[in-house]
Amino acid sequence: MNANDRTPADLLRSALASDPGRPLVTFYDDATGERVELSVATFANWVAKTANLLQGDLSAEPGDRAVLLLPAHWQTAVWLLACSSVGVVADVGGDPASADLVVSGPDSLDAARACSGERIALALRPLGGRFPQPPDGFADYAVEVPGQGDRFAPYAPVDPDEVALVVDGVELTGAEVVARSREDAGRLGRPGGGEGGVRVLSGLSYGTWDGLSAGLFAALAGGGSVVLCRNLERLGDGGLEKRVEDERVGVVRR
Repeated sequence: MNANDRTPADLLRSALASDPGRPLVTFYDDATGERVELSVATFANWVAKTANLLQGDLSAEPGDRAVLLLPAHWQTAVWLLACSSVGVVADVGGDPASADLVVSGPDSLDAARACSGERIALALRPLGGRFPQPPDGFADYAVEVPGQGDRFAPYAPVDPDEVALVVDGVELTGAEVVARSREDAGRLGRPGGGEGGVRVLSGLSYGTWDGLSAGLFAALAGGGSVVLCRNLERLGDGGLEKRVEDERVGVVRR
């Protein structure tokens, strides 16, 4: 964490400069058995590619609104930071009809069609796999993103005092997201994280600030890491305790 960080994208850049090899997001889907672990460097590479897709192919500009109709997932975390990198407002679970572009998972495609702008669909399959058949009216993220550049530079500087995130109807500037994330990281402390900060297991939805913070932003602000769990209720008896032990989790939020 750098005291000069003013946007979520700044937090990621500082993490990359500090320790690119440490784990940042470990994702489980307990409905499919999927497990994916992304280091800071790997996560930042996905963010750069997605930001290039946003700014280049989708012609997104600072102040544009991207509605994210996505669950708590590692690819959703990528989109949140990519939006911050470009200056696009990430509206989590907002109204697609009022959006400049929409990013949808497979379960919300019908609702996403209300957006008259660009539409991106994520299959949310293991290892970032593509749709067997691209949804009509959507670009398949898994097809579009691999060829994007590994480095990203915004056409215009991102203003930390402009709205960066909308969650549960509340608008937050980039600077406010950073401030809240730092406060939450301080409350979490460092149990189980050693010198690198706390390791948080989160089964919370990304539809609230608490879910976004526990599942991404507090880890970025505090030098920690996240074990992000989808369909956590599918774990059998003793499954959560074993995961906490195996993943060396210090804090559980569910």
